[in-house]
Amino acid sequence: MEGLPFLPGNSFSDPTKNKFHVSHTLAYRNGYATQKHPEVGIGGEPIHYNQLNEQELDELANFNPTLTYGQAKQAPPEDFVPAHVAWDKKVLKFNAYFKQTVHESADEFYRVRPVNIYYYLEDDSIAVVEPHVENSGMPQGKLIKRQRLPKNDQGDNWHWKDLNNGTSAVFYGKIFHITDMDKFTKNFLESEGIEVNSPEDVESDPYQKRRQKAAELKTYNTPSSFDKLKQFMELDRKVLRFFTVWDDRPSMFGQMRPFIIHYYLVDDTFEIREVREPNDGRDPFPVLIGRHKVPIDRYGVKSSFPGVVMELTAHEIKDYFTPKDFKIGQTVTIYGRRFLIYDVDNFTKAFYYQNFGITEFEPADVKGRAKDVPKMEIPPYNGFGSMEDSMQSCLSLIPQPPKKDFVKMLENDHKVLRFQAILDSVKPEDGGRKFIISYRLADDMMTIYESPVRNSGIIGGKFLERTRVAKPDCTTNQPSFYGPQELFIGAVIEVFKHRFIITNADEFVLKYMEEHSSQFPESTINSLRECFAGSQQTREVTKGGPMKVRRADGDLDRLVQEVQAQLKKISITGKNRIDDLFLKFDTDHSGYLDKEKLKYMCKQIQLPLDDDVMNALVTQFTTNREGKIFLEDFRIFFESS
Repeated sequence: MEGLPFLPGNSFSDPTKNKFHVSHTLAYRNGYATQKHPEVGIGGEPIHYNQLNEQELDELANFNPTLTYGQAKQAPPEDFVPAHVAWDKKVLKFNAYFKQTVHESADEFYRVRPVNIYYYLEDDSIAVVEPHVENSGMPQGKLIKRQRLPKNDQGDNWHWKDLNNGTSAVFYGKIFHITDMDKFTKNFLESEGIEVNSPEDVESDPYQKRRQKAAELKTYNTPSSFDKLKQFMELDRKVLRFFTVWDDRPSMFGQMRPFIIHYYLVDDTFEIREVREPNDGRDPFPVLIGRHKVPIDRYGVKSSFPGVVMELTAHEIKDYFTPKDFKIGQTVTIYGRRFLIYDVDNFTKAFYYQNFGITEFEPADVKGRAKDVPKMEIPPYNGFGSMEDSMQSCLSLIPQPPKKDFVKMLENDHKVLRFQAILDSVKPEDGGRKFIISYRLADDMMTIYESPVRNSGIIGGKFLERTRVAKPDCTTNQPSFYGPQELFIGAVIEVFKHRFIITNADEFVLKYMEEHSSQFPESTINSLRECFAGSQQTREVTKGGPMKVRRADGDLDRLVQEVQAQLKKISITGKNRIDDLFLKFDTDHSGYLDKEKLKYMCKQIQLPLDDDVMNALVTQFTTNREGKIFLEDFRIFFESS
């Protein structure tokens, strides 16, 4: 364990050590305190270091044997031999090869070319020679002339110490891999203290190997009658179906989960699909194992390095799952998961009976396979958003938008049924409020708009955004929405606790209902016909001229009341201001206001009135037959509540 790094998991305690006290180094001898060096460390391990003291170490360091034995005699000098004489005709020979890339050939991608590397000890020069091969078609011979070859950019040259078996040398951009050397070279390197590596074989040339294989005597095997083509023709679209369970309860949070194995006979592949159950708390990934050939022992394959893909080929795995490996009551281990087969379908039973003679197909009893799912209770509608959007939040964890009928939207695009309605309320201030109910036929949504009335104290505008309106007596589980069949003259609809009474409609509503009479009750169409028949009027239309409209009964009284209310809302706080208003419009100082002056006064305060309305208004001011309004009548009109 000494070579391992000091990390958690790499250090282990010795169970034989039981003494962890510090050794005793202080003692008394003959009444004197003495000190000794510890010989045993913590845990009982001996201490391996010098036990000498500093004085003894100094004596050994300063010991000079010449002072004791005298000066040693020098050996006679040897004769000087130059390097070129000592290493003359001594050459190291290495066997190597290099790979040459072939770019313009479909039969080969590279060639393996063996060479001999000669190292001249005389001047440390190197020559590279390629042996001649007959009919090779390549220029061979001396590749690199004898010279000193540079090793790097710092000016260093290749030395014989850099060359050994199994190493690679780079000469002018070419990589030469050394595989072997001769006997003289081996003895020379060993004499210089270099450990010689074991020799290697020269890598085979793929092109030469393919040529040799093509030249060999060919043997043929008689193909089987049941080949892949026949298997495809007879077994295409034939799938064996096995019902299995994966019991993962021993692990943390594990459960017994049902799966289905589909075995495709056409290519001996299978897939494992999960049986989805509502509210099981898992993401919708139905396929556990995709369709492919599954080996019986995936992890029993010897590892090959280097590898660029994780998939296994037919050269590495020979045994794959077949229909013989699947039986009822048998547990199959697939990628580390144990699947228990408890039942099969009828086609699988017939296949096993015809091919394997199996007649017993009793389903296995799997306990805990089915579980009781609590009944989902939909909460009541809380009033936020539409009822359909709130329902989507109860049906799925991630709410999806409600599905729309696109055919209906295309057929009824821009078709809107408009109705006039009043608010049915007990409050007196809501008595005169009028609303326009727009029903969109494309998506069955309603929009309610209130006509603004000046100085009424109520802000008009959009009363209800576009939404589907549910009936008050429906439930959240089965909502019932208002349709065009429930909208007719006199109908009472309740929109979020507000009751509306339909009083009128557009002519397009009657036209649409008559064109689609099969979709509407006869009573609904008759109510609209009666409404339009009562308000039918003849119109004399002249281009650029005025339009004469006949009013219905009661319209004149309502208009007079509204004009009277608008006049009384003028902020007049005293008699002096009433008198000033009277004198302002009595321009001729006649002492009274006639019909024309009263009409001019109404026009100044943005109340343009017709003649019939003005005549009725004059009767409210005075009882004079000539229609003269005096100052006292003017005061009484504005001061009356």
